[in-house]
Amino acid sequence: MRIAVLSDVHGNLTGLDACLADLHAQGGADVIVAAGDLCADGPKPKKVLQRLEEVGAQALRGNTDRYLSDPSDELFEPLEAAQLEWTRRELGEKWLEWLRALPFALRIGEPENQLLVVHANPSNDVEHLWPDADDALLERVIGNEPASAIAFGHLHLPYVRVWRGKLLVDVASAGLPKDGDARAAYAMFSERPGGWEVKHRRVEFDVKRVATQLSDCGIPGSDELIATLRRHRYKRLKGYVP
Repeated sequence: MRIAVLSDVHGNLTGLDACLADLHAQGGADVIVAAGDLCADGPKPKKVLQRLEEVGAQALRGNTDRYLSDPSDELFEPLEAAQLEWTRRELGEKWLEWLRALPFALRIGEPENQLLVVHANPSNDVEHLWPDADDALLERVIGNEPASAIAFGHLHLPYVRVWRGKLLVDVASAGLPKDGDARAAYAMFSERPGGWEVKHRRVEFDVKRVATQLSDCGIPGSDELIATLRRHRYKRLKGYVP
């Protein structure tokens, strides 16, 4: 069984389509999973959701999808609130309801060799799992989780780590890379006897085109969003990635 997992598209249809084209060139997958943060902060939020539906992807709800569809329990800065409201108007009630109905997690395979896909971690949709996360944090958010492999996004950095016999895989971002590499990312999982094999894929997309779309679409704070897209790295990693 081949499972393609992508995450954090963030309304970037160009990046998503580049990943889907690469997946097709690699022979496709039995299941495509979109692991949340699908449409906020990007110029084409509705078209991203439509494309995921067209290709039959199984989608999960990330934190920004929750902010869009169930905003009552969150407090936002004025600019972020304006950006979310713009995205809600672009989506319309049909797609907001679609986001509202998305599950927190997806399990694939038999219990003895299971792949668990979540947005950020198995316990919540907001806490990052950095590559050097300590045992105390991992014990708290993973605990007694029985899956042999866990795939997630949220942190836009691709990595693979084995912790207490479990394969932990950050599939990174299909729309907003932040590891110093401007290419979109997704991961391919192949089921093997006794475990899962994973390969990260990096795919070029037209960053300039997406920046122009952001400038033209009317989303508030487009200059800041364009700067984040073009920087393609976390500010805190400035001294660690080129």
